[in-house]
Amino acid sequence: MTRTIKLAALAPALLLGGCLSLGGEAPDSLLTLTPATTAPAGTGASGSQNSALVLSEFEVPKALDVTRVPVQVTDTEIAYLQDAVWVERPARLFRRLLAETIRTRSNRVVIDGDDPGVSANDRLQGSLRSFGYDARTREAVVTFDAVRNGAGSAVVTRRFEARVPVAAPETAFVGPALNRAANDVAGQVADWVG
Repeated sequence: MTRTIKLAALAPALLLGGCLSLGGEAPDSLLTLTPATTAPAGTGASGSQNSALVLSEFEVPKALDVTRVPVQVTDTEIAYLQDAVWVERPARLFRRLLAETIRTRSNRVVIDGDDPGVSANDRLQGSLRSFGYDARTREAVVTFDAVRNGAGSAVVTRRFEARVPVAAPETAFVGPALNRAANDVAGQVADWVG
């Protein structure tokens, strides 16, 4: 009788298990961005409100506000690269990469994101315009429009872009090329903010 009670108790769980789906098939691997250089453990920086830099959340077009890799097929057509999935949205990955690049190149205090407890006079905002594969030119393309405080009440903007050739439109080639292009743009921005 005990065995019958146990089976009866498990039956709903077994039936429910067949009905639940926790999403589609998991991809074989996920793409991420890796900084060209990282600060070693134990390093830090200190500074004032005048020398600290805050990286605010970056704007993105809807085509980039997903974890898929966009492919610019024509001037007016976008598709997504098959089997290419980011570990999280590209704007967040790029912001962290940019923060680490600025941190290692300048030894500045860099605050990645909005922290209400931290106040800094220098803010870097912007729009990630392109972050994908251009099938027309066979290149990985990263374009970032940066906006930051200038002297007094001035605002300064600048567009940064990197293009890296891609051997084939496959995840194994596009992912590393996007990583190189993102690191190139992050280096350009780091040099600009000094």
